[in-house]
Amino acid sequence: MPASPETLRRELSDAFKNRAHLYRLIFDVLNERHGPDEAETVLAEACDRRGREVAPLLFGDVPAEPEAIARRFLSVSPDGGDLYPHETSQTQTSFTISVHACPLKQAWQEAGLPPEQVARLCRIAGAFDKGLFEAAGVGFDNSTWSEARGGGCCRITLHAP
Repeated sequence: MPASPETLRRELSDAFKNRAHLYRLIFDVLNERHGPDEAETVLAEACDRRGREVAPLLFGDVPAEPEAIARRFLSVSPDGGDLYPHETSQTQTSFTISVHACPLKQAWQEAGLPPEQVARLCRIAGAFDKGLFEAAGVGFDNSTWSEARGGGCCRITLHAP
């Protein structure tokens, strides 16, 4: 018997939380061996590279225009966008995605990590988006979550390069 939509939704959320914990543990091992700054640099570089690997598959048939790239990205957002609830806004030259909640950030907070560690891990995870969108041929600005900034999660703005 196929799993119910609720079961699949929970399993998807759990898979993303597992990914969050892998990021946390890989960071911890790198931090123990090389210190926090080098650990962040190395893990962010790996996430950036993965984003660059995915970009041709996701955007290969999409014009390198901010709105087209953003719309394709949102069209494949997990669980119809419900896993990463968001709102969008645009100008004539840019397209912004403001993410309100993230299962990665939620997992780190549920694990009791201090806000500065959550912010660091959010920056690391945001490196995937940097690689993804830069490889798609659009300009990219990202403001990841921090306690000082407060509210929601990341804000991704795509613009002409």
